[in-house]
Amino acid sequence: MTAIDELLERHANGFDAGAPNVPTPVPGLHLAVVTCMDARIKVFDVFGLRHGEVHIMRNAGGVVTDDIVRSLAISQRKLETREVIIMQHTSCGLSMITEDEFKDELEQDTKLRPPWAIEAFREVKDSVRQSIERVRRSPFIPHRRNVRGFVYDVHTAELTEVF
Repeated sequence: MTAIDELLERHANGFDAGAPNVPTPVPGLHLAVVTCMDARIKVFDVFGLRHGEVHIMRNAGGVVTDDIVRSLAISQRKLETREVIIMQHTSCGLSMITEDEFKDELEQDTKLRPPWAIEAFREVKDSVRQSIERVRRSPFIPHRRNVRGFVYDVHTAELTEVF
């Protein structure tokens, strides 16, 4: 059985009833959370979230990329979010590689160099600060004042704000 088959079986035997009590795609807290795709981060648990309260956007590193800006623009302009949390984390895979090293590896394997940035970083706090600045400087995101960044410690669950 593949992992996909296992998840489909879990769904069929599970308790997911959809979201009948959440009548709209507008998140109740008018908040968007940008975070990493790392499976150790349980966003709902970290913030004590309930279904329908926030938009959650995930990618490698929890970095604000062009696609995250796209999603935030839609979230704010069409779905009424007004605040943004950027949460990256300790022991992130992107802090363990370099931009050129990974692009070289991909190019060697595929004979094509990717046109997109890897967004690798050494210091997670610096990466959070850069992502905050990308949101604050984007002309496509109208609500840029209430953007806050955090580092989540995957070993202790400590959440530290980055200024």
